[in-house]
Amino acid sequence: MTTCRASLPGIIVPLPTDGSRGIIDMRKDTTGGRTVIQGGLHRIFFAVVLAALILPSARGYAMDLIFKDAQYSFQTLRAISATAAGGADIGECLKTAYRITEGDDESWYREWFVTAEQRRKAADALAAEGRTISARQEYLRAANYYRTAEFFLHSNPGDPRILATWRQGRESFLRAAELSRTPIVPVEIPFEGTTLPGYRCLVDDLKVKRPLLIIQTGFDGTAEELYYSVAVFALERGYNCLIFEGPGQGRVIREQKIPFRPDWETVITPVVDFALKQEETDPRRIAVMGISFGGYLVPRAMAFEKRVPFCIVNGGVYDFHRTARLTPELEEMIDSPKGSEAIDREVYARMEKNPSLRWAVGNGMFTFHARTPSEWFRMTRAYTLKGIADRITCTMLVVDSEDDKDMPGQSRTLYDALRSPRDYMLFTREEGAEEHCQVGATRISNARILDWLDDKMKREQR
Repeated sequence: MTTCRASLPGIIVPLPTDGSRGIIDMRKDTTGGRTVIQGGLHRIFFAVVLAALILPSARGYAMDLIFKDAQYSFQTLRAISATAAGGADIGECLKTAYRITEGDDESWYREWFVTAEQRRKAADALAAEGRTISARQEYLRAANYYRTAEFFLHSNPGDPRILATWRQGRESFLRAAELSRTPIVPVEIPFEGTTLPGYRCLVDDLKVKRPLLIIQTGFDGTAEELYYSVAVFALERGYNCLIFEGPGQGRVIREQKIPFRPDWETVITPVVDFALKQEETDPRRIAVMGISFGGYLVPRAMAFEKRVPFCIVNGGVYDFHRTARLTPELEEMIDSPKGSEAIDREVYARMEKNPSLRWAVGNGMFTFHARTPSEWFRMTRAYTLKGIADRITCTMLVVDSEDDKDMPGQSRTLYDALRSPRDYMLFTREEGAEEHCQVGATRISNARILDWLDDKMKREQR
């Protein structure tokens, strides 16, 4: 393995191996059969399904935690990870997961919902008794468990439980915010005739100017999750935080019905406008962090928004569509009516049997407002930083994970395309932080990333 010295003195980061192996290099399908190549084309049923599995958040290689299915395993780890900031308890999560039937989305929803309801009822009782600290802890865990329960419902966008369960999670978080020792203030950020929801998470209420970290999620997260995954740790270091949801995310897709859009500068600029109007914001010390698919959204915005001096992407996404690694022949197929119909038939058939595929394609269609899988594949083409990345001028930190199979190689590609001051930070298997966005290693991840930001902010202050 080769190594490269980052621009921060004394930091050596191993470079990831080339993750360019695509569909054409694979020869066996998941049932033990072999692909058939006829006239340069792979059999649709295999090639398209594999492509969809590689697309964002179809985690094909996550550790087996209770479940064999990659997505079930990863989402269990994700729920447990919130323990680091009080958003979960390990025993609760394990007890819930062991009740779930592998691959049964209804079972997943039912068991996590039961646990969420238990914590919410306990919180209500504690709050009524005036036990505010215990009530806040219960509400925060309930919020995480409602989010987890709702996760696999998106393959049916019309399911009323999507909105109802999400609302229960948000209401639980709002109750926790009311009982918080540090201010957590719900906000509405003006945006194109409507508003984007968010929270101002403040170190205190003294209106002292402090550095600000703006945090946004990606393909499947919520603003509430950002609080216990990142903001809690930034607040400890003296950063005020502004967390928000944009098109395709959280409330904006569920209630406002606004899907993802590639021109994310139209989203970030109003958020920065809002942040600069807050009395406690130091305009010289602002950073924006994008997580997961946010690793495309935020760099895209930074190419146009020049008021933000620092940007963190965990991980970086250079070309969202390229993560499918479709062959040229398959690219042609999704552009033809007959080819698209054939692809859609096969994808739908495989979604019935494959939970990871069912969720990835279902959530993609849900958040992009795509009518079919092939339409979603086509829509992702617009999400590229080609011809854009070299316009970024702020100081960048590009974070990568050694076993991130969602978008392998994307962080390194983005790092190489940047012309602005930048650093590359790799989390490894050895430190237990190899999963996508270092899920399962929340404290390790935040410590190293925020140490980097501390150093940059201190230099700016001089």
